[in-house]
Amino acid sequence: MGVEGTMEYISELLKMRRKGKKKPMQTVALRVTRIDCEGCERKIKHILSGVKGVKSVVVDAKQQKVTVMGYIEPKKVLEAAKSTRKKVELWPYVPYTMVANPYISQAYDKKAPPNMVRKVPDTVSVNETTVDDSYTIMFSDENPNSCSIM
Repeated sequence: MGVEGTMEYISELLKMRRKGKKKPMQTVALRVTRIDCEGCERKIKHILSGVKGVKSVVVDAKQQKVTVMGYIEPKKVLEAAKSTRKKVELWPYVPYTMVANPYISQAYDKKAPPNMVRKVPDTVSVNETTVDDSYTIMFSDENPNSCSIM
């Protein structure tokens, strides 16, 4: 094994060591209120692009949304965004097709972008229902005594 083989071996070892520490590529979406002007956009973009591992920052002032892509941790991005002295939270909206009940009071939000609702946990499973089955059967068309009840 000559000098070239030794150099290749060492470089492969260093590459493997770096791969273990590298964070996965992530996209972090934030909701930042009060993005009023281009100066606010520049300030947010400048601060977030200074975070280690950030590859791109996209600011959408109309939706009050900031999208950060890179080899980053969401907590660090959130902390950096809070240093702008604006109200910052992780993007709370998802497409309404992703939510089981998009029109319940917790999910519906007037300030949400079009076709989006707040992300809420599914509280009702398939086996649970809000209406008892006996009431459903009592007033169904298949029940011959339903006319006497009404």
